[in-house]
Amino acid sequence: MRFELKRSYWEDIRIFRYRSDFRWYMALVFLLLVLPVFIGDYYISQFNVVFIYSIVSVGMMLLTGFTGQLSLGHVGFFGIGSYTSAILVSKGIPFLLAMPLAGLLAAAIGILVALPAVRLTGMYLAIMTIGFAFIVEEVLARWESLTRGNMGMVVEPPSIGPFEFDSEFSFYYLALLILILSLLAARNILRSPTGRAMISIRDSEVASQAIGVNLMKFKAVAFALSAFFTGIAGSLSAHKLSFISPESFNFLESVKYLAMIIIGGLGSLHGAVLGAAFLLFLPGVIIAVKEYLPHAIASQPGLEPLLMGLVIVLFILFEPMGLYGRWMKVKHYFEFFPLYKKDTFKRVKSYYKAEKH
Repeated sequence: MRFELKRSYWEDIRIFRYRSDFRWYMALVFLLLVLPVFIGDYYISQFNVVFIYSIVSVGMMLLTGFTGQLSLGHVGFFGIGSYTSAILVSKGIPFLLAMPLAGLLAAAIGILVALPAVRLTGMYLAIMTIGFAFIVEEVLARWESLTRGNMGMVVEPPSIGPFEFDSEFSFYYLALLILILSLLAARNILRSPTGRAMISIRDSEVASQAIGVNLMKFKAVAFALSAFFTGIAGSLSAHKLSFISPESFNFLESVKYLAMIIIGGLGSLHGAVLGAAFLLFLPGVIIAVKEYLPHAIASQPGLEPLLMGLVIVLFILFEPMGLYGRWMKVKHYFEFFPLYKKDTFKRVKSYYKAEKH
């Protein structure tokens, strides 16, 4: 474990905590850039989905992980982003303009949702956001003149100028670029006074008010920022799938978004990506495991959601800090080896909190 003397405020809020971190991130980016050359289209498609849902997780993490506001209605913002981008592109607006407009519309609606939501907390806030998700789903299904209702919409592949991202291989690099930009944007937001105010609200609303933080303002900002990232992800998803319908934006999708940040580790941008990757690759692992189970068990229709739910419950019970918390514990072990003692394992929680800020 490394401890560095911070001599100024700017050193405390720099993007990369250590210089070596930048080199590791560059190595990871290089690995991701060359990875599609060595894997098939199926796995490239899976990574594309992971990148899209990682952007959703970043938005959810800003609201729930860093501001402490629980939302179970983010699938509504995802649907708004999907349909807005699809409709704008069908009207002849370029994808590069349609995608940010989809995010901005989702952010504007996020502010409208936040006006009553900022007065609620806990279970009441979750119920209110569930109601919002149901409203969006009904609007998308009933506004047939714009959305074609339950018939769905065919969506054109994304394009920049003459170049079309009409294959999984080309779409991979577009989704990866937007994910990297989203992570950098979220990291800079958290370094700013706005981000610090959001974190203070999560830690203690009473203390935040005592130091002059406007709770309603920064909760609304958190909703808007979270909705913006989710709308961007919805735009990407619509153009990747090439077809959208209201049935795709149901309540279970919102539960999946929440599960991703819980499994990844609340309050960590690393956890946002790890949780999305884990949850989206988990069904493939479950299918592989079913081949080794007795036929009477493997043939049960509800086995996959049962096992997925069990994994989520086990994470909450035995690894509440998520995958990133487990990685920090492993890192902690090797940094203290061979002087490691089991009792020092308990100290990693405070170190994890310092790392994620």
